[in-house]
Amino acid sequence: MKTLILLAITSLFPLSLTAAEKEAVALFNGKDFTGWTQKGGVAKYTVKDGVIVGTAVAGTPNSFMCTEKLYGDFVLEYEYLCDNRLNSGVQIRSNMFAKDTTVDLGNGKTRKIAKGRVHGYQVEIDPNKPDRMWSGGIYDEGRRGWLFPGQHGGDSAQFTATGVKTYKPGKWNTVRVECRGDSIKTWLNGVPRADFKDSLTAKGFIGLQVHGIGGKKELVGAQVRWRNLVLKELK
Repeated sequence: MKTLILLAITSLFPLSLTAAEKEAVALFNGKDFTGWTQKGGVAKYTVKDGVIVGTAVAGTPNSFMCTEKLYGDFVLEYEYLCDNRLNSGVQIRSNMFAKDTTVDLGNGKTRKIAKGRVHGYQVEIDPNKPDRMWSGGIYDEGRRGWLFPGQHGGDSAQFTATGVKTYKPGKWNTVRVECRGDSIKTWLNGVPRADFKDSLTAKGFIGLQVHGIGGKKELVGAQVRWRNLVLKELK
């Protein structure tokens, strides 16, 4: 009898694990910014027809619309449509300190991060530099700069060549991000992009960036849009 019970319980585990792997949630309700908070600059974020619209404004630093919940290991998928004159991105495992904080970057290096400064991994949206085209690469916002291509590998010329072929200017682009432990991987329109290991930050918020435009008046009103933001936490 005990054997039968054990077999019955054991047979349930694969089903439970499979079900957990399939659980995914929409990060955005399609109506308003419930569960989100704006950080950094004061670019304008609105909702139109179920789409998040970020609009560039003058005289403000980088702006971020961020999830209130923090995420560690996950699979994130989303679509974006960006004015080709803008630079943008999506923060993952990112944070903001309430006071000036010095962080250890490893290899004997440290960096002071100002209070209120959004920092962390950014999945790049990079259409404004067609000679580079690193969309889908990973930039370490406010800390170390480019990680992939960059400090953690990736041939910059080849990355650009693939990016030019993969990115869809003026159209919706699809991104997939996988964070598992120290592994970070990205895909752009189904094509592999970044793939490296880094353990500096294990958990943080998701943030939608509207890049600061400085004094470029011609970029005032330029927009980046996001839709279908779906996240599956990995147990």
